[in-house]
Amino acid sequence: MTTVSRAIDCLVNVSLTGGQDPPEWLVRVKEDYFKGGRAFLEDLDFDELVDEMDRLGVRRAILMSSIRKGSLARAREFAEKAPERFSLGVGGLDLLRPMPTLRALAEVAANAPVSYVSVGPSFWGDGNYPPGDAVYYPLYTKACELDLPVCVNTGLPGPPLPGEAQHPIHLDRVCLRFPELKLCMIHGADPWWDTAVRLMIKYRNLHLMTSAWSPRHLPDSLLHYMRTRGRKKIIFASDAPVLPLTRAVTEAARLDLEPEVLDDYLYANAERFFFNGGEER
Repeated sequence: MTTVSRAIDCLVNVSLTGGQDPPEWLVRVKEDYFKGGRAFLEDLDFDELVDEMDRLGVRRAILMSSIRKGSLARAREFAEKAPERFSLGVGGLDLLRPMPTLRALAEVAANAPVSYVSVGPSFWGDGNYPPGDAVYYPLYTKACELDLPVCVNTGLPGPPLPGEAQHPIHLDRVCLRFPELKLCMIHGADPWWDTAVRLMIKYRNLHLMTSAWSPRHLPDSLLHYMRTRGRKKIIFASDAPVLPLTRAVTEAARLDLEPEVLDDYLYANAERFFFNGGEER
């Protein structure tokens, strides 16, 4: 096992199912796409997660949760136990009912350590709403008001769901209309990596997170961008237990990157983007 001096894991799922039977698409992505084992759908244990983070050098993790109170509770429990280690990413937003959804989001953000909100265009509305659609605009406006980053799934989804809505090009108009919005593509951008890189060069407010993407399989074009113009743009995450945290950190540490570039990827970019900071070593 490889350790690093410091890292932030920006997407961890303490409960993929929220205590319910897994949906069929999640079973399919587990068995057909990731070839995941039994642990794939199991809830994470607080002590085991903290121990694993300590062994690897991971100082902090952002836990994915849903705005629905039942799903939010488990992730929020972790954050309350160790506020210096955990904060929340909030998804499950009903963008077709914007006002009650945004009121609920504002309430959660006021009472819990929320680091970002998350939307997956392929995972709702039968994939009919790409992120440039006006249905997202109330969320973008509220996120700017709350100074909350918005994380948007990009790239073809692993489950058998419509994928066109997750083409990065749909963020082109979003970045132009909302230059104040802190926007991050998550789960990579396969097979549209070059489009994602071109958009990040074009827009200062756009970043990319490599969650659910094995670091050793990152494309050469993205690694080149990380070494050059994109050193401050690419953010590490595992999406554990989908991609185990130990595997993600170990593979990231072995990338052919200069130490300063690796530190930006594993830690400093997330510290700046999600936590408005720049903690010294």
